[in-house]
Formats: sequence, C-alpha cells, structure tokens
Amino acid sequence: MRPLHSSPNMLLLLLLLAACAPEPPDEASGQNAALIARAAEFELDTEWQQPPGDPMEHAMSGFAKILCSAVFITGLDVAFAADNVGFFVSRPEERALVTDTVVDHENRAVHLTLNTAVTRTAKFYGDQGCVILPRGEDSVHFAPVAVTSALPDAMSQPWPMGDILADDPLPAGVDAEGVARAVDAAFEPVEGMTAAFVVVHRGRIIGERYGEGIDKDTQLESWSMGKSLTGTLMGTLIQRGVYELWQPAPVEEWQVTPDDPRANIRIGDIMRMSSGLRFVAPQDPDYDYEFGYPQGYPDHYYVYTGAIDSHRWAITRPAQWPANTVGRYRNSDPLTINYLIRRGVEDVLGQNYHQYPQRALFDKIGIRKMYLETDPYGGFLLQGYEFGTGRNWARLGMLYLRDGVWNGERLLPEGWIEYASTVAPAWEADGRPEYGGAFFWINGTETFPIPPDAFYMAGAGGQYTIIIPSHDMVVVRLGHYRGSGPGGRALRRALELLMQAVPAVD
Repeated sequence: MRPLHSSPNMLLLLLLLAACAPEPPDEASGQNAALIARAAEFELDTEWQQPPGDPMEHAMSGFAKILCSAVFITGLDVAFAADNVGFFVSRPEERALVTDTVVDHENRAVHLTLNTAVTRTAKFYGDQGCVILPRGEDSVHFAPVAVTSALPDAMSQPWPMGDILADDPLPAGVDAEGVARAVDAAFEPVEGMTAAFVVVHRGRIIGERYGEGIDKDTQLESWSMGKSLTGTLMGTLIQRGVYELWQPAPVEEWQVTPDDPRANIRIGDIMRMSSGLRFVAPQDPDYDYEFGYPQGYPDHYYVYTGAIDSHRWAITRPAQWPANTVGRYRNSDPLTINYLIRRGVEDVLGQNYHQYPQRALFDKIGIRKMYLETDPYGGFLLQGYEFGTGRNWARLGMLYLRDGVWNGERLLPEGWIEYASTVAPAWEADGRPEYGGAFFWINGTETFPIPPDAFYMAGAGGQYTIIIPSHDMVVVRLGHYRGSGPGGRALRRALELLMQAVPAVD
C-alpha cells in the first residue's frame, strides 16, 4: 500500500476546505436574491432528508471511482489522475485524507484507506465501467453484461458511421488556415489541459486534435454531458411509443396519495430541470458555502458517492415546489428519467437495460463504444458517470443537427430538437434563459461567442458538445478537470476564430 497524498492535521484540513471551497453565490446580488424570493413564494411544506454517512468517506468513495475509471477506462497514470481529474465528487483537499492507495491491476480495482482506517473500493465491471462497492461488501447487486457493437470495424466505413475521413477539399467558403488557428487556440495555454477538440461542419470533420497520450479512441471523462445523453435515450423511447413527453411521469410512489404534488410532474418538466423535487445541490442559489458542508452532505453528490440505489433515492424525494414553477440544476431529475428508462426498456419493451443504449442509439449513429457507469444496483448514473471519445460526442451532436434522423431513420420524435433548444419556462421566469429541454443548455445568456440558436451539452471540468445550427456545426471540447478555467477561456477563443473561419449556411 502506498499513499498518494500526505495526511494533514484535521483542523488544518478543514480550514483548507473552507478556504478552497467554491466562491459563494452573492447573497446580496439582485438576481440571487430574486431567485430565492421567487422560490419561497412556491415553497411546499415538506422537509429535506439529509443523506446519511460521513461526508469525507463519501468523498473518498468518489475518489476511488475516479481513479478506477481513469486507470482502467481512460488509461491514465494513477498519480496524474489523482492530481488532475474528477474534482467534482472529491476535491483535492478531501483527497489529502487518503493515507493508503492500492491499485489492483489483476482484479481491476482501487482501494483507498481514509485516515480513520476506513477502506472503500471501486471496481471495474467491464462494459458497466467502474462501480463503488457498498461499505463492507465485495460485489455489486446486479449481473454485469457484455455490451458489444453490431457495427463492422470503424476503419472499414467512412465518417460518420466509421472513422475513414474524406480527403477532398473543404466545403466552399471555409478558411482552412482559420480553422487550424482555432484548433490550436483550443490547446493554448497548456494549463487548460484540453484533451480532445473536434469540429464538424456540414457533416464532415474539418478540425481535430488531441492532447498528449490521447487519440480518437480514448474514452474521456464527460460528466454532465451524460444528462443530455439521458434525454436522448428518453427521446428514443418516446419515439417508440413507450412514453409521451407531456404525460405525468409514471412513478408509482408519486401516485399513492391523491394530494401528492409529484403526481403532476410531467416527463417534459423533469427534462427541463423543473421537477420541483427537494434535493440539495451546490448550484442552488441558497446553498451555503461558508464552511465544509454546513447544510449536510448534498444529495447532488450523494447519488454519485453513496453506493446506493440512486434511482430510488431520487424518486423518493418529496416535492419542494409544484412542477414547472422553479428551475434548479439537480441530479434528481436525470436520475428520475433514468429510472423511467429502465422501467420502459425492461417492463414495456422486454429488452436488456444495459444493452439498450448500444442497440437503440449508438449502433444507429456509428458509436461502437461508450462506457455508461452504474450504481451497485445496476442503475445508470448518467447524470455524470460516463466516458466517451471526442468523435462519439460529435456524432451525438450531429444527430441533433439532423433533426433526430440518421440514415433515413427517425430516432427522436418530430419537434424534439425544438424542445431541447427552447428555454424552459421555469428558468425563463427566474430570469435565467439558459436551460432548455432534454437536459440541454442553450446560449440564451451568450455564454459562448456564437449565435443565439446554439444549444449544448455541458459537463463539469470543461466538457462540451456545442451544436450551432446556423453554421451546421458541432464543436466538441473535452479536457482534464484541473484545467477547466484556462481551458474554458481557450474554448471561447477557439469559437471566436471558428465563427470567422466558417460561414453560416443558407
């Protein structure tokens, strides 16, 4: 056993945690105060149930999963991963509590020991990726399955169904040198730690570059871009007639009592981050960053790190507001949709849940491999535990540029793209025209220097798949978490150059 980090005095560590915590929302700011006040008008008389367990142990469990995935999926060196990836569920200062680290290559597992002598484990389960094992247990509560693509070798087919790229001239009007400058800008400075950058225009890759040790086949941490993938999978089920977008979500627990406000939550509300479920998240405007976890460990992290049935934790949360009144970015909503996806695939279609994404979506659009990780009960944690390549995220973006149709087959319902790219009413009412449907962000507050018709998938640490219909363009940027600040600025510079180099389409 060997430590990756030193173990500082506990008091010193807690002071570091407080000092290095994210900047608190400005309680005095007009927008933040208005958000809190408006939400209070709709508040329901329910209570929050604090997630059980030790927050530092949860953080260590999350750290074990991060290292496991980095080593056994992405292929990173464990020390590099400890210093640079996945800070969302285990901050650097929390990682300092780990006294011993064991990477078991034979059994593909990572064991971390806390300074309290508690050891937690994450283990690689093949196509279901790395899973945190419940405390004191040595296995998961589901039978892992193999997920293989039915497609031929990628180098036997042209892009986008395969990886053979065209060598004919670029589309008319495209400034090749300008595109090259944009691609280079995405990697400057090196502190931005950009890992992959892919530009697709008119269905063709016109710019592409990877970081050191990474190539087109490297599966990279993608975080909350998985939420948009969740929305896409639900779209395939709606297209197949399993669900309807605006039906009340068929969650049995919400139908028990006639006055349960959750009975009125529609599927379309949930995918607009407007379910109203009581679920504490650090993105909440009233979340207190003052010291450690003063409000208790947030649900938003717990579903990643608790080694629980995360779907059940989400659907059993009470309502905080009526649906479609208040918009909040909370993991309860994609987890609830993933619960419905599992029920629809298994109970209605009678198909294998873990194989469904490959069969119903990935094989259709040329994706041969993505890792969709689960909790120990087999439920997809697609609020952020997934790994994909730059080209595969580009393919998903292209599906949205093509109105949900691929090779003549409609995979997503008519009107789905309009739903995804239109601001959610509850978010607009809050004065934040930045979140749409199907778990997509929109460029309503001009986050990026691109046209306002753009909408995008976004993940912590600087992961983006940006869809720009006016330019028939998809831009994918993936990077290592530590570089997210300078990496984000580099992405904006690259987008500015791309807008100059690539003309709008007619």
